[in-house]
Amino acid sequence: MIASGSDPATRIMAALDRLAGDLPALGLAVSGGGDSVALMQVAAEWARGRRIMVATVDHDLRPGSDLEAAEVGRAARALGLSHVTLRWQRETRSGNLMAQARDARLRLLAGWAQRNDLPAVALGHTADDMAETLLMRLVRSAGIDGLAGMAEWRDAFGMRWLRPALGTHRQELRDWLKARGVSWIDDPSNENTDFERVRVRRAMATLGLDPAPLALAARHIAEARDALCDFAALVAREAQIEQGRLILPRGAFNEAPPEIRRRLLVASCRWITGADYPPRRATLLHALRSIEAGARVTLDGTMIAPSGADLRLTREAAAAGRAVPVVTGAWDRRWLVEGLAPGQHVAALGTAHLTRLAWRDAGLSRDEAAASPAIWQGETLVAAALLRQGPWRVTPLRGAADFRSLVKAH
Repeated sequence: MIASGSDPATRIMAALDRLAGDLPALGLAVSGGGDSVALMQVAAEWARGRRIMVATVDHDLRPGSDLEAAEVGRAARALGLSHVTLRWQRETRSGNLMAQARDARLRLLAGWAQRNDLPAVALGHTADDMAETLLMRLVRSAGIDGLAGMAEWRDAFGMRWLRPALGTHRQELRDWLKARGVSWIDDPSNENTDFERVRVRRAMATLGLDPAPLALAARHIAEARDALCDFAALVAREAQIEQGRLILPRGAFNEAPPEIRRRLLVASCRWITGADYPPRRATLLHALRSIEAGARVTLDGTMIAPSGADLRLTREAAAAGRAVPVVTGAWDRRWLVEGLAPGQHVAALGTAHLTRLAWRDAGLSRDEAAASPAIWQGETLVAAALLRQGPWRVTPLRGAADFRSLVKAH
């Protein structure tokens, strides 16, 4: 809700207190546009001893983008803030450019924040962005999560993202900057009607649609979404987690309304695989029909098996087999591996050696064993890490608290 008559900077500061007041440091994503420049100005004043760092992503999609990033750097340093430019090198010319740029931007910012021990990154989205997003998603027949628009915070790409300016409007931030004599950069791509958001923005202006009630509608939908998340968490309260698997009570799952089953399946798959995004709706609905029929099904790298009173979700063996081997750190976005000897690496156990391993004694199914982490020396199997103790340490990256967080994720 936007408080009428209050100063936009005061609203942003209040949101920063609420979202990041207990954080010792904060990253800012600043493109140079009016919204993010205003956020940077306010955050510099709000900091009060906190470490604030600024990053600009240069997508290198048009001439002069490097000069704009350098200008942001000068403005940040004038406020006493450190600045870095993160450059994207596009790997392919095919596919959805805007989606690729968005994901690349978030991955670059997340990596920068993690390297600098920043627990969160603030973005400059406003209520206008919320209204535009609502209309864009209506056209795509989005569900309630999509229509809820932008949340004040969310976790993705291993980072927490904050949107403290959602309670402000684009024009009032520019008016606030003008009053302070602060300039910003108008991105020419904001006039390019090849982009959906630009077309929606122009349609809103042509029809005289006020962003404020649209943004408020999105917030009302978000409240309904949060209630559904709470209901899903209640249905999943008896979930069991062990050895990288998730077991849901089948009776409670089957008795829940379709939307709750969908939410639980999305959270479960993301918990198993570590994926940043949910499965596509069509494949998700197919999986739900298979579960209802009592059949096993795979969904985005997750094996889902109805068994007696349980619904057992594990990593699909074939998907684990495609995971990149590692010498140390996270393997398959599921396991943290440490303490390997020189020349050793971690990869999926696979099926070739299962006949001589006691995987049943460990309570694993055949598929779970094949998808489990194994220690290899070249092409030679050293050990199935979940079946044998050794100098290495293999621990799951996600636990019960992470699953609960995903069930209630925005």
